[in-house]
Amino acid sequence: MSTLLMRLAAPLQSWGLEDKFERRGTSREPTKSGVLGLLASALGISRDNTAALNNLCALRFGVRIDQPGQLMRDFHTARVLGEKNSYISNRYYLCDAVFIAGVESEDENLLRSLDQALKNPVFPLFLGRRSCPPEGELSLGLKDAPLETALRSEAWRAGEAYKRREKKATLTLVLDAEEPGILRRRDIPLSFSQAHRKHTFRYVDDIPNTVPVDAEAISGNTRHDPFINL
Repeated sequence: MSTLLMRLAAPLQSWGLEDKFERRGTSREPTKSGVLGLLASALGISRDNTAALNNLCALRFGVRIDQPGQLMRDFHTARVLGEKNSYISNRYYLCDAVFIAGVESEDENLLRSLDQALKNPVFPLFLGRRSCPPEGELSLGLKDAPLETALRSEAWRAGEAYKRREKKATLTLVLDAEEPGILRRRDIPLSFSQAHRKHTFRYVDDIPNTVPVDAEAISGNTRHDPFINL
C-alpha cells in the first residue's frame, strides 16, 4: 500500500461543503471533493468524464491539519445591469492555513501518474476556488506506507512564524473511515458537470490531538535572526 502526500498551502483556501445561495462557507479542512477536483484538473480530466472521476473516488483520502489558519469573510454586493436590486453574498475563506493531504492506493502506477500530473498540470490548480491558487511545493511524493502512517510520520509543514509562536502542537487527522461510523461528510463527487453536480456521503474518522510535534526538535533553533544571511 502506498500513499501520495500533498502540501496544501496558500494565502487563501476555501473548501465548500454545503454552499447554497448567498452563503458560501468553507470546511475547516480540505474536502475530498475539492482535492479530487484538483487531481482531476492536474490530469486533464474533463468535468463530464465520470468514469475517470470514479477511479479517483476509489482512493482512500485523509488530511492532517498542520496550521488551521484564520476564518475570513468576504462580503460581496453585485448588481445586474438594468436591475435596481443588489445581489448580496458572504464568502468564507481560510487565511494562511497549511494542510497535508494524502491519497492511498494499491495501484502505485496511478499514484505516480498523479504525482507527475501535480508537477506538470494540464489545467490550472486551485485550493477549493479558482481565486485560491496553491503556493510553494504541492506534491510531497510517494510514501511506501498506508495513509495514516504516512500522515503521522510526515514532518510538520506549518509556516516558520507559526512554529515559532506555537512551539509545540498536536495535529488533528481527518481520514476516510474504514467502517461506517457517526461522522459523515457529503463530499464524494459523483459528477462535476456544470449542468448537474452531484455528491454523496462518506464516513470519516476525526482524530483530534493525535500527532505531537515540536518545532525545536524538527527545525532546530527557530529564533528569528534577520542578519543570518549577511
